[in-house]
Amino acid sequence: MTGPAEYVVIKKRTNANIVVGFSRPDYFATVITLSDSPYSSVKSLAGQKVAFGSVGSTSKHLGPMQALADYNLGREEIDEIHTKITVGWESLKRGDVAAVGMNHLNFLKLRGKESEKEGGLEAGAFRVIARGPDLPNDVLMSGEHVDAAVVERMRKAFTENSQELIAAILTGDDNKKYAGMKFLTGIQDSDYDYVRAMYATAGYPEYADFIGD
Repeated sequence: MTGPAEYVVIKKRTNANIVVGFSRPDYFATVITLSDSPYSSVKSLAGQKVAFGSVGSTSKHLGPMQALADYNLGREEIDEIHTKITVGWESLKRGDVAAVGMNHLNFLKLRGKESEKEGGLEAGAFRVIARGPDLPNDVLMSGEHVDAAVVERMRKAFTENSQELIAAILTGDDNKKYAGMKFLTGIQDSDYDYVRAMYATAGYPEYADFIGD
């Protein structure tokens, strides 16, 4: 079981195959600024500090970085900082960074917590100035040594027992990100070309190693 950023590395280094995809609703990258700041467009971030999550994260580093590139702002044009998302969020509120990149659900969660605490900022205090497309799915992979008939039986099991398996996945707090998910059996390797573009944008065009290791 692996995420999109790890998948492209594993696929390049091995002949592993996709068994099934785990869709994640609202799984896309965003770049956030404060509404009353002068940073109302992607280009306005040129020369400014932008915080990202852990190095190599699909939705907290590579995705937001690519979202900026999609709007023609390269990583060499910003002061790139990596920290925990919660630290980046507080830095944004203090004005220590101009923007912070994260996945959409992280943003909604942090913004929601602001309204719950005394002295927290209103939802309207934050502005999304860039968002990427929905990211490719997490995948369950099998090694090339696994017989094709076994892989097909696994796919059939996921298809025929979808609701039971989803219910089991959603029992842990960390897996709540999969709420509303669907198992996908028609995923193609080319679906991950956008992730390969992210690696190139982040300065790792070979995408042959896990960034941050």
